[in-house]
Amino acid sequence: MNDPVRLDVWLDVSCLFKTRSEAKRACEGGKVEVNGEHAKPHRVVREGDRLRISRPFGRRQDIIVRIVIDEHVRKTEARVLFDDVSPTPTPEEIEMRRMERVYRAATQAAGTPDRNRRREIRRAKGKS
Repeated sequence: MNDPVRLDVWLDVSCLFKTRSEAKRACEGGKVEVNGEHAKPHRVVREGDRLRISRPFGRRQDIIVRIVIDEHVRKTEARVLFDDVSPTPTPEEIEMRRMERVYRAATQAAGTPDRNRRREIRRAKGKS
């Protein structure tokens, strides 16, 4: 397809971000590079472009654009739109990610109560 496609639209269509607005925020926040340069959401994507997406906790995802489309497709079909050339994580990185997940789960469990838990606490205290 030869029609120009915005970067944020392509990132959404390729299922690299859940929504276009999330992709837009990532571009505006400097989390997406195209061919080594920080890219704005309205930048045009072309086949062969190399994207680097900064993910949480210091991870990076390297992508090479293979097909440029602007229409949504199934997630399984979206995987053919790009090649993921990210280096495989080392055993140390895998262990670090596992520890981060455990830590986040523990802090979330000890954190503020959710809506249902707040209601239970309010009922226990005798308030409506």
